[in-house]
Amino acid sequence: MGELIGSLFLLGGAIFLFSAGLGVLRMPDTYNRIQTGTKATTLGTILILVGLAFLHPAWSFKLIILIFFVMLTNPVSSHALARAAHTIGTTEAESTVIDVLDSDADADAGEPARPEGEST
Repeated sequence: MGELIGSLFLLGGAIFLFSAGLGVLRMPDTYNRIQTGTKATTLGTILILVGLAFLHPAWSFKLIILIFFVMLTNPVSSHALARAAHTIGTTEAESTVIDVLDSDADADAGEPARPEGEST
């Protein structure tokens, strides 16, 4: 029974990792690619590690440490990538509604940022 459960977790993790790769190819801009890749790879990696814990119970402690490490580092690294991309001026796709980080002039005036083309 443990092998079946472990195999199902491995299959679920593989599906999420595949969807992460597909999302990176299909998303329109850097920021969407970072978000898609990070969320799906984090869950996919965790599912694979849980599946391995079912298949090899002796490794469980080491795999729990790896799950903790993945949960800490993936979101932090994606945040660092997104901030770096914004700092060097990587543009968003046209479908992006608002850029809160790029509203310094509006913040000085005391008004919230508005998408381009929207009137008051």
